[in-house]
Amino acid sequence: MQAQNEYQQLIDKVTQLYEQYGIKSVTMDDVARELGISKKTLYNYVSNKEDLVNHYIDHITTQRNCSVDEIREKGYNAIEEFFAVNQHVIDMLKHYNPATEYDLKKYYPQHYQRLRQVRRENMFSAVKRNIQKGKEEGLYRQDLDEDIIARVHVSRIENSFANEMFDISELISWQFIREMMVYHMRGIATEKGLEFFYRLLQEYDPA
Repeated sequence: MQAQNEYQQLIDKVTQLYEQYGIKSVTMDDVARELGISKKTLYNYVSNKEDLVNHYIDHITTQRNCSVDEIREKGYNAIEEFFAVNQHVIDMLKHYNPATEYDLKKYYPQHYQRLRQVRRENMFSAVKRNIQKGKEEGLYRQDLDEDIIARVHVSRIENSFANEMFDISELISWQFIREMMVYHMRGIATEKGLEFFYRLLQEYDPA
């Protein structure tokens, strides 16, 4: 149990450091110093920095999956769930550091590809499940092709981050999130669903 707690402290601290400073600039000495342990103790948990990066990716993907699962377990309808997931993404992006992803892509391309693939698959599964749930509840159109719509939605999200048309402050702004949600919902929701969506949107709207 103690070893497990020590490992959790290690990976939590590494996540904090990587999200704040990026990956390249954070050395193994930095990690050991921040944790108040020796490098020898650090190497009891990981063999080198690449191994540490691998553990970091495992941690953040598991963490994100758990957060989405917790939302799904709250018993929301599909549209409430859609709002909750969007709020979770906004909160997550407030800690997003482009340098972290840049370093991962440049210096650890295999790990970057793994993260990208897992993230894409998880987003696709979450969107598809939400569409299926909404159809069962009569909130989304019955004639939707779940696979196509889920792929389009994931592609739209990925492309928003992949180009230079928006900076991170715009991507997490309420105006941007609102327009993306309206754009998505007006394409998939029934009249009943849209009525509920706009009612809920008014509750979320800070204006």
